[in-house]
Amino acid sequence: MFQKLVYWLGVAILRLFSSWMLHRDIVRNAPLPPGPKIFAVNHPSTTDPFYLLTITPEQISILISRIAFNAPLFGRYLRAAGHVEVDKSNARLAFNQAVELLKQGRTIGIFPEGSLSPAEGGLCPARTGVARLALLTGAPIIPVGVALDRTRLRIVKTTLGDLTDDARWYLNGPYSITVGEPIYLDGDINDWEYVRNAAQSIMDEIGELAMESTRRQASFRSTTWFRFRTWLPLRVLNPIVG
Repeated sequence: MFQKLVYWLGVAILRLFSSWMLHRDIVRNAPLPPGPKIFAVNHPSTTDPFYLLTITPEQISILISRIAFNAPLFGRYLRAAGHVEVDKSNARLAFNQAVELLKQGRTIGIFPEGSLSPAEGGLCPARTGVARLALLTGAPIIPVGVALDRTRLRIVKTTLGDLTDDARWYLNGPYSITVGEPIYLDGDINDWEYVRNAAQSIMDEIGELAMESTRRQASFRSTTWFRFRTWLPLRVLNPIVG
């Protein structure tokens, strides 16, 4: 009960922030299936995990890098809200936690690139974790493609505890999300070639959805309202968002 209270309080704040500060549009290509799911998303900014929480009415446990958990108060919130700490020196622990959550009927969010997307655009090669999670649990994968205005990214070198990272904060601007059709995997988890190809196919689908999001943003930029961007939140300029 406490975890749900903390989680939904955080989501309410994030929804308020994102609806005011972002021009956020969401397109869903298919209804979400019931039961536990694996949201698999590209990762252009450090803030993506938090905006992902706002796209579904169910609780999501997101796999988030350990550096965020090192933040004194924020890290406590992440743990209390049920998110999963990913330590690259022991990634298996986070993987096992994700498996247990899915088996308990919970939905998770994962970034198959394993790190932020390349700064110049495009995607990193897929890690196999997303495919192995689906094969172990039978949960469908929901591919999600995100696009944003890279000129609005703020890169801040951040040191928390024993970790240092170049965080890419995205706090104001267009943020487009395309949610794809569920992907179901049925194969041998011990067949490494199959698992690797399945993971890359999922990454390719995420890339297509990200391009779809990018094309919608291009159409936004051609409209009159977008040419008058100011310091004001973009919702003020165009309230028709998802």
